[in-house]
Amino acid sequence: MHRIDSASVADLFDIAATRRIEQAAAAALPPHTLMQRAGLAVARLAMAIAPQARTIWIACGPGNNGGDGFEAAAQLRARGFAPVVSCIGDDARRPADARASLQRARNAGVVFAETPPPHCELAIDALLGIGAARAPEGRMLEWLQRMHAGPVPVLCVDTPSGLDTDSGVLSFEFPPPAPASMSPRRLCLSLLTLKPGLFTAQGRDAAGEVWFDDLGLPPGAEAPVARLPGATQATVRRQSSHKGSYGDVAIVGGAPGMAGAALLAATAALSAGAGRVFVAALDGSIAPIDPLRPELMFRRPEALDLGPMTVVCGCGGGSPVAAVLPRVLAEAGTLVLDADALNAVAGDAGLQAQLLARQQAGRATVMTPHPLEAARLLGTSTAKVQADRLGAASQLTARFGAVVVLKGSGTVVAAAGELPVINHSGNARLATAGTGDVLAGMVGARLAAGRPAQAAACEAVWTHGDLADRWPAGIPLTAGALAAGGLPSR
Repeated sequence: MHRIDSASVADLFDIAATRRIEQAAAAALPPHTLMQRAGLAVARLAMAIAPQARTIWIACGPGNNGGDGFEAAAQLRARGFAPVVSCIGDDARRPADARASLQRARNAGVVFAETPPPHCELAIDALLGIGAARAPEGRMLEWLQRMHAGPVPVLCVDTPSGLDTDSGVLSFEFPPPAPASMSPRRLCLSLLTLKPGLFTAQGRDAAGEVWFDDLGLPPGAEAPVARLPGATQATVRRQSSHKGSYGDVAIVGGAPGMAGAALLAATAALSAGAGRVFVAALDGSIAPIDPLRPELMFRRPEALDLGPMTVVCGCGGGSPVAAVLPRVLAEAGTLVLDADALNAVAGDAGLQAQLLARQQAGRATVMTPHPLEAARLLGTSTAKVQADRLGAASQLTARFGAVVVLKGSGTVVAAAGELPVINHSGNARLATAGTGDVLAGMVGARLAAGRPAQAAACEAVWTHGDLADRWPAGIPLTAGALAAGGLPSR
């Protein structure tokens, strides 16, 4: 068993593959072995979370997830803890393994109660597993809301109840956020496989800390549907290198009133190591120098030779960006499309054809939409994008021939012919204006340095999130500070 963090490298499996792995293991092992292993794993983590606990409340559902909870209760009782089990469902209709574990819990002297105990030091959610076909309701919903609104840690068995572990969509509403000092610790012990929905959309909030136990079983021949890429490794610059070794980035954006977005992207590209950074502002009245970043060079968009450059287009582009996009798409060596450039592409079939032509010519493009921009590009709704983030990112890649960075909680990076990547760094402090412009600049710097498009996107996304994860408490995280690329001192 080990904790999954932003540096973890792991394959992610959907519900169908997990079921096949489970069925193959159950056929090869003695009866009840898997559930006993799962229950022991839950008990071990529970003891580590609350070693001094007097009462541990375990809420058990009608299926095998509830059986894991019964088994954990028996293991905890045998080790001197005082689990109290509240269960839902008809005992006669439980799966055979769950009935066996229920009897083991009763034989061990576990206390069963119709209602949750008034006080506990740890709550364990073993109500619904990966096979749940309905949203929690009635007593089950009441217990879940009580758990997640309470002051004690919550440990979810295999998956948070009500979470679709393929998509990360939660089928009921969590209690509103509490102050940090009052918010309970939330954990999920994923069993047998890691599931993609734990790491994207609402899954990150629902799962909290993710732990993993494969129950001693490899995935066999099953293919993953996505992966966690792990930490980006720092590169060492050769002493003999020079600014030309790290490429030129041109930022095309900054329409009237939105010059800040272009400057954020440019600053981020500079901080991320680009050899030279040009700002081609669409606002003709912008000053030709940034006194805070004199390294930035200002040019008119038409004056740049885009062929040898990595172009980052769209940051603060507004409607004027549509006029320069045909040339950018036709001439840019490598390209990052963000913000208003994506909106322009969404509404123009000619620009879409040019974008596909770039793929056919072997010129790399990275698109960095947030969910609303992705919905415009796909002609659908934001809700549908969020309901299947892996699928939406893959559809965008297939439609436009680009590497796609679908931003949000658990950013998805998709590339043609490659396994999608779910990024596990970053936090809600990035939910502020301008951080997307910063990310676009960081991707541009890596492309300019010669990194392949998918690698450049994954590395930039992870680094962007890691900066937010390591940001000192008490110091506001703004896009300007993030673009500077370093961590402030306390």
